[in-house]
Amino acid sequence: MADDTIFAKIIRREIPTDILYQDELVTAFRDIHPQAPTHILIVTNRTIATTNDVQPEDELALGRLFTVAAKLAKEMGIDESGYRLIVNCNRDAGQEVPHLHMHLLGGRRLGPLVARPG
Repeated sequence: MADDTIFAKIIRREIPTDILYQDELVTAFRDIHPQAPTHILIVTNRTIATTNDVQPEDELALGRLFTVAAKLAKEMGIDESGYRLIVNCNRDAGQEVPHLHMHLLGGRRLGPLVARPG
């Protein structure tokens, strides 16, 4: 069932986590396996499996991903030094949860790529 992703459960607060932001369109929380000092996931509240499944009616939520990313980057003190936003689509890109989400990474110089150790 699409609404049973771990992210959907976090959005519904069935799984406890430190939610940094939530409104009617998106929810943001810290990644449990951070790849940088600041690593926040910003997810659409409506379950959209991948960017391939985005519909015109999702445009407001997708825009909100970016405005929330900017807001959180400022709150985390990384807006001036810089941060990276990543959206993966499907297996070869490294998407692990079939629920559209954006990674906000910062807090150190990230270099040309971010790769998971090991």
